[in-house]
Amino acid sequence: MISGAFLLLGGWFLRIMWDTLLNLQSQDRELADKVARIEVLVAGEYVKKEDFDRVIERLFDKLDHIELKIDSKADK
Repeated sequence: MISGAFLLLGGWFLRIMWDTLLNLQSQDRELADKVARIEVLVAGEYVKKEDFDRVIERLFDKLDHIELKIDSKADK
């Protein structure tokens, strides 16, 4: 009788542990999928080299223009 109760409790405990393990595995898969989606999203947000080069070129053109204005003011 007592051994049957122990077997019942042991089986119940193992069932709870098994269900918990399956739940954790499912959550782990979902989390891995979320991380993968975030990695793709972040990788797509970098500035492209062509855009960066174009902006830098415009910036230097404006700086050159400012330098010319300053030089012309200094000559007066």
